[in-house]
Amino acid sequence: MTSGLDRRTELREFLRSRRARIRPEDVGLPSHGRRRVPGLRREELAQLAGVSYAYYARLEQGYGDTMSSEVLDAVARVLRLNEEEREHLGRLAQPERQRTTQAVPPPYRLRPSVQHLLDTLGVPAYVVSRRMDLLGWNRLATALFGDWGRLPPEERNVARLIFLSPAMRDRFADPDRTALRVAGVLRINAGKSPEDSYLSSLIQELSQKSEEFRRFWARHEVSCGSIGDSVRMRHPLVGEFDLVHEPMALPGGAPMRLVTYHAEPGSRSEEALRMLASWEMEPQR
Repeated sequence: MTSGLDRRTELREFLRSRRARIRPEDVGLPSHGRRRVPGLRREELAQLAGVSYAYYARLEQGYGDTMSSEVLDAVARVLRLNEEEREHLGRLAQPERQRTTQAVPPPYRLRPSVQHLLDTLGVPAYVVSRRMDLLGWNRLATALFGDWGRLPPEERNVARLIFLSPAMRDRFADPDRTALRVAGVLRINAGKSPEDSYLSSLIQELSQKSEEFRRFWARHEVSCGSIGDSVRMRHPLVGEFDLVHEPMALPGGAPMRLVTYHAEPGSRSEEALRMLASWEMEPQR
C-alpha cells in the first residue's frame, strides 16, 4: 500500500493552479509582455497579498507552518478562493493546526440503524466512506444506478465506478461534470487526511488506469459534493430526468456521508423516479 499524499507537493501545485486562473488585468495589473505561464507571477501575488516575494515563495514550497492565518487569508483573497478552497489551503499549509483523525482502516461497518434509514427513504440513497467506498444503499439506488451488490466488494467504490465503469458513467447525462465533482471530493478528503495511505492507494490506482482521472486530478478542484446541485440522469427505461444531489455527514465513528437524490415535487423527474420504484418492486422472473 502506498504512503499518504505529499502535502508540500499538493500545496505547491494547488497554489500554482490557482495563480494560473487569475488574469493580471482582473486584479489591476498590466497584462502586456510575454508570460511563460498563464495567470499571476509569484512576485505579483506576493505584492497583492502584502508580503515579500521570498515569504510567499516559502509558502509555495510547502513551508506554511509558521505563517499566520492573516497571511493565508490575504493569499486566498488575491486568488479569489471559495470557502472550500480556503479550508483546503489551510489544511495543506498548516496541517499541525488542523489535523484530523485518520480514517478507521477498512472494512467499515454500517450501523444497522443507518441501513434501516436507507431502506425507509423514498428516494435513491447510499452511504460512502471518505474513500468513497459504497457501504450501503437502498433499492431505489439499485434501480437508478444498477445492482452494486453483484460487484466484488473491492469494486464497490463511487470513484472507481465513475472513472473505470462505462455503465456507471452512462447513467449521467453530463459524465464529465460528475467525474470532475468526484475528483474534487477525493481531493478535499485527501487534504483532510494526507496520511491516509488507503485513500492514497485509490488515487494512485485511478491515476494509473484512467487518463481522464489524471486530467481532472491535475485541475486541483476541491469539492464537498455540490450540495443541492441538480444532476441530469440518463436511464435506459425512463430516459433523461433531473435529480437534486444532497450529500450530508453522518455523526459518530469513521467519516461517512449519506448521499440522496430527490426530484422536485410534481415534476416529470418525480414521475420518472416513481416509475423506477414501481419497476424495482415488481417480482423478478
